[in-house]
Amino acid sequence: MKLSHRITHITGGGSDGWDVFYKARRMIADGVPVTELTIGEHDIRTHLDILNAMHAAAAGGHTGYAMVPGTHALRKSVAARIATRTGVPTTADNILITPGGQAALFAAHMAVCDPGDTAVYIDPYYATYPGTIRSAGAVPKPIVTTPETAFQPTAQALIDATTGATSLLINTPNNPTGVVYSQETLQAVADACIANDLWLISDEVYDTQVWEGTHISPRSLPGMADRTLVVGSMSKSHAMTGSRVGWICGPEDTISQIINLATHTTYGVAGFIQDAADFALNQGDSLEEEVAAPFRRRRALTMQALEGQNVVRAVPAQGAMYVMLDIRATGMDGEAFANALLDAEHIAVMPGESFGQAAAGHVRVAMTIADAQYVDALNRLIAFASAKAAE
Repeated sequence: MKLSHRITHITGGGSDGWDVFYKARRMIADGVPVTELTIGEHDIRTHLDILNAMHAAAAGGHTGYAMVPGTHALRKSVAARIATRTGVPTTADNILITPGGQAALFAAHMAVCDPGDTAVYIDPYYATYPGTIRSAGAVPKPIVTTPETAFQPTAQALIDATTGATSLLINTPNNPTGVVYSQETLQAVADACIANDLWLISDEVYDTQVWEGTHISPRSLPGMADRTLVVGSMSKSHAMTGSRVGWICGPEDTISQIINLATHTTYGVAGFIQDAADFALNQGDSLEEEVAAPFRRRRALTMQALEGQNVVRAVPAQGAMYVMLDIRATGMDGEAFANALLDAEHIAVMPGESFGQAAAGHVRVAMTIADAQYVDALNRLIAFASAKAAE
């Protein structure tokens, strides 16, 4: 029997660049000890107070169908958080609760793209971006950035790439690079969206993990509130990755239409999980800072480890739980380096090529293990790279 073109072409064919990750997992399954610095999973678990709130909600009976748009309490809390942080008036009617940020990304593209429309995104990119766009029936088009601009798109590239397009997807603080987009870059994004009449989809799931600079939500820029859909999530900010709670924030009329999509796809998020998310948000900034603290600390440890040598250099590590390392001085591309490092040192990192071709010659390191173990792995990576560069 024949499957649909949509389902068989989600990945676009070819290698997705994640072979190193799968190889590391096979080694672990075979009993080989591997230090994993691959995926963005916290090394701390969801806070016990949040789990207790989740248990209380479930034990209290909130286990039936929840409202598809999300509980009013959670939508109101998300709206208040966004309004406070961005200064843009936001109500519960601007919010749809989704099963994680990934579902929000898919729903946002379904909402604004018709089949065959061009949907633009920035390379390097989070691994699911092109597939999400294809899943919505649109045609993915990358803006390939360069290390020389810290992987931020230029104004001219934005204008050129988005001419004739329907949507633009950005991510700041950025995964995989750790770059926080500047005011200048975000204004160029806004200018391109307005000039070419685009929808902007702004993935802001790392907004609580900013080490340098300031996170600016482009929805707050002049003329952008009515053409921006913001994707948020509890996964990174509150270490609730497995709970699958995210949201879309956008114009009321647009959100009302996306609710129709949710009714016919996910049919909402479990009520007791939403209650736990609402509890977590109402703990304020202190809990978010507690979750972010290990990555802030390890970012500083990374900069210290890189001092005194020039073989391994960091892309400006301004936010998120990753650091992108430039290893081009070794003469190797990211994939070859990552495979060789895994074989020799049993340290698993992600090749830059896993996130597009813009970051070839780089590797992404997830700062997601205990400090001492992390520093040891980083020092071994630097020593390995230095040896390769000297060959």
